[in-house]
Amino acid sequence: MVIDFHTHIFPEKIAKSTIDALQKRSNGVAYTDGTDAGLLLNMENAGVDIAVSLPVLTKPTQFESVTNFAISINEKYKNSSRRIISFAGMHPECEDIPKKMRFLKDNGFLGVKIHPDYQNSFINHEGYISILNEAKENDLIVVTHAGVDDGYKGEPVKCPPQLCAEVIKKTNHKKFVLGHYGAHRQWNDALDLLCDLDVYFDTAFTVRTIDEELFKKILYRLGEDKVLFATDCPWRDMKQDLQTVKSFNLGKEIEDKILYKNALKLLKLDK
Repeated sequence: MVIDFHTHIFPEKIAKSTIDALQKRSNGVAYTDGTDAGLLLNMENAGVDIAVSLPVLTKPTQFESVTNFAISINEKYKNSSRRIISFAGMHPECEDIPKKMRFLKDNGFLGVKIHPDYQNSFINHEGYISILNEAKENDLIVVTHAGVDDGYKGEPVKCPPQLCAEVIKKTNHKKFVLGHYGAHRQWNDALDLLCDLDVYFDTAFTVRTIDEELFKKILYRLGEDKVLFATDCPWRDMKQDLQTVKSFNLGKEIEDKILYKNALKLLKLDK
Protein backbone atom coordinates (compact mmCIF):
# COMPACT_ATOMS: atom_id res chain seq x y z
CA MET A 1 0.00 0.00 0.00
CA VAL A 2 1.10 3.60 -0.65
CA ILE A 3 -0.41 6.85 0.64
CA ASP A 4 0.63 10.23 -0.77
CA PHE A 5 -0.05 12.69 2.04
CA HIS A 6 0.44 15.95 0.12
CA THR A 7 -1.12 16.60 -3.29
CA HIS A 8 -3.07 19.39 -4.97
CA ILE A 9 -6.06 19.52 -7.32
CA PHE A 10 -8.26 22.32 -8.59
CA PRO A 11 -11.79 22.58 -10.00
CA GLU A 12 -11.74 21.69 -13.69
CA LYS A 13 -12.82 25.17 -14.83
CA ILE A 14 -9.78 26.85 -13.23
CA ALA A 15 -7.23 24.02 -13.26
CA LYS A 16 -5.41 25.02 -16.47
CA SER A 17 -5.15 28.72 -15.64
CA THR A 18 -4.04 27.94 -12.08
CA ILE A 19 -1.37 25.47 -13.18
CA ASP A 20 -0.10 27.89 -15.84
CA ALA A 21 0.16 30.72 -13.30
CA LEU A 22 1.90 28.59 -10.69
CA GLN A 23 4.37 27.18 -13.22
CA LYS A 24 5.28 30.68 -14.31
CA ARG A 25 5.69 31.94 -10.75
CA SER A 26 7.87 29.09 -9.51
CA ASN A 27 9.57 28.05 -12.76
CA GLY A 28 8.22 24.60 -11.95
CA VAL A 29 6.88 21.85 -14.17
CA ALA A 30 3.51 20.20 -13.53
CA TYR A 31 3.23 16.43 -13.98
CA THR A 32 -0.59 16.46 -14.21
CA ASP A 33 -3.24 18.85 -15.52
CA GLY A 34 -4.21 19.82 -11.96
CA THR A 35 -7.58 18.05 -11.98
CA ASP A 36 -8.71 15.13 -9.83
CA ALA A 37 -8.73 12.98 -12.98
CA GLY A 38 -5.12 13.91 -13.62
CA LEU A 39 -4.18 13.06 -10.05
CA LEU A 40 -5.92 9.71 -10.37
CA LEU A 41 -3.88 8.87 -13.48
CA ASN A 42 -0.65 9.67 -11.63
CA MET A 43 -1.79 7.49 -8.73
CA GLU A 44 -2.54 4.60 -11.07
CA ASN A 45 0.81 4.92 -12.81
CA ALA A 46 2.66 4.84 -9.48
CA GLY A 47 0.47 2.35 -7.65
CA VAL A 48 -0.63 4.87 -5.03
CA ASP A 49 -3.78 3.82 -3.18
CA ILE A 50 -4.75 7.01 -1.35
CA ALA A 51 -3.88 10.65 -2.04
CA VAL A 52 -4.55 13.48 0.38
CA SER A 53 -5.53 16.67 -1.44
CA LEU A 54 -4.56 19.93 0.30
CA PRO A 55 -6.45 23.05 -0.83
CA VAL A 56 -5.08 26.51 -0.06
CA LEU A 57 -7.13 29.61 0.69
CA THR A 58 -5.32 32.66 -0.66
CA LYS A 59 -8.14 34.85 0.69
CA PRO A 60 -10.49 34.30 3.66
CA THR A 61 -13.47 34.79 1.36
CA GLN A 62 -12.62 31.56 -0.49
CA PHE A 63 -13.60 29.40 2.49
CA GLU A 64 -17.08 28.49 1.26
CA SER A 65 -16.21 27.72 -2.37
CA VAL A 66 -13.07 25.73 -1.51
CA THR A 67 -14.89 23.80 1.21
CA ASN A 68 -17.73 22.91 -1.17
CA PHE A 69 -15.25 21.63 -3.77
CA ALA A 70 -13.47 19.56 -1.12
CA ILE A 71 -16.76 18.08 0.05
CA SER A 72 -17.60 17.10 -3.53
CA ILE A 73 -14.23 15.35 -3.92
CA ASN A 74 -14.66 13.40 -0.69
CA GLU A 75 -18.12 12.30 -1.77
CA LYS A 76 -16.97 11.37 -5.28
CA TYR A 77 -14.07 9.18 -4.16
CA LYS A 78 -15.26 7.77 -0.83
CA ASN A 79 -15.88 4.31 -2.31
CA SER A 80 -13.24 4.41 -5.05
CA SER A 81 -10.56 1.73 -5.29
CA ARG A 82 -8.05 4.59 -5.50
CA ARG A 83 -9.25 7.12 -2.99
CA ILE A 84 -8.72 10.88 -2.91
CA ILE A 85 -9.25 12.39 0.53
CA SER A 86 -9.53 16.16 0.52
CA PHE A 87 -8.68 18.24 3.54
CA ALA A 88 -10.19 21.70 3.90
CA GLY A 89 -8.34 24.98 3.64
CA MET A 90 -8.10 27.60 6.38
CA HIS A 91 -6.82 31.18 6.40
CA PRO A 92 -5.51 32.96 9.51
CA GLU A 93 -7.77 35.93 8.85
CA CYS A 94 -10.98 33.93 8.51
CA GLU A 95 -13.81 35.21 10.69
CA ASP A 96 -14.84 33.01 13.62
CA ILE A 97 -12.17 30.33 13.23
CA PRO A 98 -13.62 28.17 16.06
CA LYS A 99 -17.01 28.02 14.32
CA LYS A 100 -15.45 27.17 10.95
CA MET A 101 -13.26 24.44 12.43
CA ARG A 102 -16.27 22.86 14.14
CA PHE A 103 -18.15 23.03 10.84
CA LEU A 104 -15.31 21.18 9.09
CA LYS A 105 -15.24 18.51 11.78
CA ASP A 106 -19.02 18.07 11.57
CA ASN A 107 -18.73 17.66 7.78
CA GLY A 108 -16.31 14.79 8.02
CA PHE A 109 -13.00 16.51 7.25
CA LEU A 110 -9.89 14.91 8.70
CA GLY A 111 -7.68 17.98 8.52
CA VAL A 112 -6.90 21.41 7.12
CA LYS A 113 -4.11 22.97 5.08
CA ILE A 114 -2.48 26.32 5.74
CA HIS A 115 0.17 28.09 3.66
CA PRO A 116 1.84 31.09 5.31
CA ASP A 117 3.56 32.31 2.12
CA TYR A 118 0.42 32.25 -0.01
CA GLN A 119 -1.49 33.80 2.90
CA ASN A 120 1.15 36.48 3.54
CA SER A 121 1.33 35.74 7.26
CA PHE A 122 4.05 34.34 9.49
CA ILE A 123 3.32 30.99 11.13
CA ASN A 124 3.17 32.59 14.60
CA HIS A 125 0.22 34.79 13.50
CA GLU A 126 -2.55 34.57 16.10
CA GLY A 127 -4.87 33.21 13.41
CA TYR A 128 -2.65 30.17 12.94
CA ILE A 129 -2.42 29.69 16.70
CA SER A 130 -6.22 29.69 16.79
CA ILE A 131 -6.40 27.20 13.91
CA LEU A 132 -3.99 24.84 15.68
CA ASN A 133 -5.76 25.15 19.03
CA GLU A 134 -9.14 24.50 17.42
CA ALA A 135 -7.68 21.59 15.45
CA LYS A 136 -6.49 20.09 18.72
CA GLU A 137 -9.95 20.61 20.23
CA ASN A 138 -11.66 18.97 17.23
CA ASP A 139 -9.05 16.26 16.59
CA LEU A 140 -8.12 17.59 13.14
CA ILE A 141 -4.78 17.33 11.38
CA VAL A 142 -3.06 20.56 10.31
CA VAL A 143 -0.62 20.52 7.38
CA THR A 144 1.47 23.60 6.64
CA HIS A 145 3.88 24.55 3.93
CA ALA A 146 7.21 24.93 5.74
CA GLY A 147 10.47 26.51 4.67
CA VAL A 148 11.20 28.32 1.40
CA ASP A 149 8.50 28.54 -1.25
CA ASP A 150 10.11 28.59 -4.70
CA GLY A 151 7.47 31.04 -5.90
CA TYR A 152 8.52 33.56 -3.26
CA LYS A 153 12.30 33.52 -3.55
CA GLY A 154 13.91 36.62 -2.14
CA GLU A 155 11.04 37.28 0.25
CA PRO A 156 11.08 36.53 4.00
CA VAL A 157 10.28 32.88 4.70
CA LYS A 158 6.94 32.87 6.48
CA CYS A 159 7.27 29.44 8.10
CA PRO A 160 10.93 28.91 9.07
CA PRO A 161 12.06 26.30 11.62
CA GLN A 162 12.68 28.89 14.33
CA LEU A 163 9.07 30.11 14.29
CA CYS A 164 7.71 26.59 13.82
CA ALA A 165 9.48 25.49 16.99
CA GLU A 166 7.84 28.35 18.91
CA VAL A 167 4.39 27.49 17.57
CA ILE A 168 4.75 23.76 18.25
CA LYS A 169 5.72 24.43 21.86
CA LYS A 170 2.93 26.99 22.28
CA THR A 171 0.08 24.91 20.86
CA ASN A 172 1.24 21.36 21.62
CA HIS A 173 -0.95 19.98 18.83
CA LYS A 174 -0.03 16.35 18.27
CA LYS A 175 -1.30 16.26 14.67
CA PHE A 176 0.78 19.05 13.12
CA VAL A 177 2.47 18.15 9.83
CA LEU A 178 5.29 20.29 8.43
CA GLY A 179 5.39 19.96 4.66
CA HIS A 180 8.56 19.56 2.64
CA TYR A 181 10.43 17.58 5.29
CA GLY A 182 10.20 20.15 8.02
CA ALA A 183 11.41 23.16 6.05
CA HIS A 184 12.00 23.28 2.30
CA ARG A 185 15.65 24.18 1.57
CA GLN A 186 16.19 24.80 5.30
CA TRP A 187 16.71 21.18 6.23
CA ASN A 188 19.77 21.65 8.41
CA ASP A 189 17.81 24.08 10.57
CA ALA A 190 14.93 21.60 10.65
CA LEU A 191 17.35 18.94 11.85
CA ASP A 192 18.70 21.15 14.61
CA LEU A 193 15.50 22.88 15.76
CA LEU A 194 12.56 20.60 15.03
CA CYS A 195 13.55 16.96 15.13
CA ASP A 196 13.37 16.68 18.92
CA LEU A 197 9.79 18.01 18.99
CA ASP A 198 6.47 16.15 18.72
CA VAL A 199 5.68 16.91 15.07
CA TYR A 200 5.30 15.15 11.72
CA PHE A 201 7.29 15.83 8.53
CA ASP A 202 6.02 14.95 5.07
CA THR A 203 8.41 14.34 2.18
CA ALA A 204 6.63 16.53 -0.40
CA PHE A 205 8.95 17.94 -3.08
CA THR A 206 11.94 16.67 -1.12
CA VAL A 207 13.31 13.22 -1.88
CA ARG A 208 14.80 14.08 -5.28
CA THR A 209 16.25 17.37 -3.99
CA ILE A 210 17.69 16.68 -0.56
CA ASP A 211 20.98 14.89 -0.02
CA GLU A 212 20.31 11.25 0.89
CA GLU A 213 22.59 11.40 3.93
CA LEU A 214 20.76 14.45 5.29
CA PHE A 215 17.40 12.80 4.57
CA LYS A 216 18.43 9.85 6.72
CA LYS A 217 19.83 12.04 9.52
CA ILE A 218 16.50 13.82 9.80
CA LEU A 219 14.56 10.54 9.58
CA TYR A 220 16.49 8.84 12.36
CA ARG A 221 16.49 11.87 14.65
CA LEU A 222 12.82 12.75 14.16
CA GLY A 223 11.82 9.11 14.30
CA GLU A 224 10.49 6.68 11.72
CA ASP A 225 6.96 6.99 13.13
CA LYS A 226 6.80 10.71 12.27
CA VAL A 227 7.59 10.75 8.53
CA LEU A 228 4.88 10.65 5.86
CA PHE A 229 5.46 9.89 2.19
CA ALA A 230 4.27 12.77 0.05
CA THR A 231 5.09 14.19 -3.37
CA ASP A 232 3.39 17.59 -3.83
CA CYS A 233 1.84 16.24 -7.05
CA PRO A 234 1.35 17.83 -9.59
CA TRP A 235 4.76 19.39 -8.84
CA ARG A 236 6.41 16.01 -8.50
CA ASP A 237 5.71 12.68 -10.18
CA MET A 238 4.55 10.02 -7.73
CA LYS A 239 6.31 7.13 -9.43
CA GLN A 240 9.69 8.90 -9.54
CA ASP A 241 9.49 9.94 -5.88
CA LEU A 242 8.42 6.45 -4.84
CA GLN A 243 11.37 4.93 -6.68
CA THR A 244 13.70 7.39 -4.98
CA VAL A 245 12.47 6.47 -1.51
CA LYS A 246 12.91 2.80 -2.29
CA SER A 247 16.45 3.49 -3.53
CA PHE A 248 17.38 4.73 -0.03
CA ASN A 249 17.25 1.10 1.17
CA LEU A 250 15.67 1.96 4.50
CA GLY A 251 14.51 -1.58 5.16
CA LYS A 252 10.95 -2.88 4.81
CA GLU A 253 9.78 -1.95 8.33
CA ILE A 254 10.80 1.70 8.08
CA GLU A 255 9.77 1.97 4.43
CA ASP A 256 6.29 0.62 5.16
CA LYS A 257 5.85 3.14 7.99
CA ILE A 258 6.81 6.03 5.74
CA LEU A 259 4.83 4.86 2.70
CA TYR A 260 1.55 4.13 4.44
CA LYS A 261 1.47 2.91 8.04
CA ASN A 262 2.12 6.29 9.68
CA ALA A 263 -0.47 7.93 7.44
CA LEU A 264 -3.08 5.25 8.13
CA LYS A 265 -2.64 5.80 11.85
CA LEU A 266 -2.74 9.60 11.62
CA LEU A 267 -5.84 9.51 9.39
CA LYS A 268 -7.43 6.90 11.68
CA LEU A 269 -7.91 4.53 8.76
CA ASP A 270 -6.09 1.66 10.44
CA LYS A 271 -9.09 0.60 12.53
